[in-house]
Amino acid sequence: MTLEQTLPICIAGHWRQGRGERYASHYPATGEAVAWLNAADLQDVEDAIQGAHQAFLHSGWAQRKPHERAGVLYRIAELIRLHSEELAQLQRQDNGKPINETRALVASAAGTFQFFAAACETLEETITPSRGDFVSMSVYEPMGVVAAITPWNSPIASEAQKVAPALAAGNAVVIKPAEITPLLALRLARLCEEAGLPKGLISVLPGKGSLLGDALTRHPLVKRVSFTGGTRTGKHIAHIAADKMMPVSLELGGKSPTIVLDDADLDHAVAGVLYGIFSSSGEACIAGSRLFVARPLYEPFMQRLVAAAANLRMGDPADENTQMGPLISASHRESVERYVALGLAEGGRLRLGGQRPSGGLYDQGYFYPPTILEGLHNQQQVCQEEIFGPVLVAMPFDDEEQLLEQANDSLYALAAGIWSRDYKRAWALGRRLQAGTVWINTYKQFSISTPFGGWRDSGLGREKGRLGILQYMEQKSLYWGMNEQPLAWAGVPHEVA
Repeated sequence: MTLEQTLPICIAGHWRQGRGERYASHYPATGEAVAWLNAADLQDVEDAIQGAHQAFLHSGWAQRKPHERAGVLYRIAELIRLHSEELAQLQRQDNGKPINETRALVASAAGTFQFFAAACETLEETITPSRGDFVSMSVYEPMGVVAAITPWNSPIASEAQKVAPALAAGNAVVIKPAEITPLLALRLARLCEEAGLPKGLISVLPGKGSLLGDALTRHPLVKRVSFTGGTRTGKHIAHIAADKMMPVSLELGGKSPTIVLDDADLDHAVAGVLYGIFSSSGEACIAGSRLFVARPLYEPFMQRLVAAAANLRMGDPADENTQMGPLISASHRESVERYVALGLAEGGRLRLGGQRPSGGLYDQGYFYPPTILEGLHNQQQVCQEEIFGPVLVAMPFDDEEQLLEQANDSLYALAAGIWSRDYKRAWALGRRLQAGTVWINTYKQFSISTPFGGWRDSGLGREKGRLGILQYMEQKSLYWGMNEQPLAWAGVPHEVA
């Protein structure tokens, strides 16, 4: 297919043009179009949901034995691995992440399908303790049509974390990828079909989230929404879901504290803080964007941190030596710049960065350098609001009670990091931090076997983990009467003429 041609989209197993406006997916490193497609419109949403509902009812997928569904998911994992380099390059073009990072995300997606295949075929239902003349059992059933609304910063990994458990549970899935990064979801749907997933069980609807995501959430046949994205949109989805009495999973924003105690190993701490905020160019909900350093250590630590950040390699995402690629778009870079200007207006000082790079590729793409601010306090706006870019705000602290008060003083509670040689001390501090995930002497490490999610404005529910499949199932109780005589009720005799 040439660049001038328009990619088809997947509507309940039918590959055709969307009915919406034609638009391009752009490579953030150059601003050039890499693919064209027509967005889905509201009729496409209706067709996808109705087709998914019919596939759920009549394809037999929900009735297959768990190990049979697992076999298809294992094949999806194998196909992702077989096409791993193609998928990694496609994601590099779709959102501008460095190629080594996109390769890791593709490997993660394959592992996710493999994990939930295993979770599917080993999921146990329970005989519950009897309280009478009956046998009671707790079982799980698929829901029906599930909507998966995914973000632009890690497309294939986010889609796998929603699609794999939903399919494993026996559901049909309608994917709404971020408007600006549609290519991975479309390719994943092709691989699912190639692996033997019955026709109609997967759809992909590129286009505006405000239109398509809203329609998906409101539709009466959609039985669950799993959303990763901004807190404002997540709250809107939650309000709609409440009116429908529909469960949701919401993985939202973060303003995560990363903490360097006075006994930290500085080599590990510097490397971990850098990775926590500047990998993915800071475009990560779990980015360690608030740095708290014990006051006696503050200045020597900052000197080492600034020197190391200045040596990070920012550039072409196709280069295997690149550590930081561009931001996702020109408008997002402008948003990051406004936050840096606000931090300076609030009294902050720049220790590093703060201005666009220029020359060569930098003049074409949406690059922004590692930026470190200091001289601010935790209540100021740049310390409270999610910037979603390579901007770190550093603050000293005097004691652990002051630290905890500031670290927990946030609307968000998604993640946190601690750097200390004293594991008992770090453990005690980690238990008091309010966050869905706490890393100790590491950062941004993930396991599909470990649940992930946030508190407060960082979301509801959990993804991943062996029981993550249950997010996409309804629980049912069954009773078998074992009594020899009819139920004694209202004087009914034991023998009926």
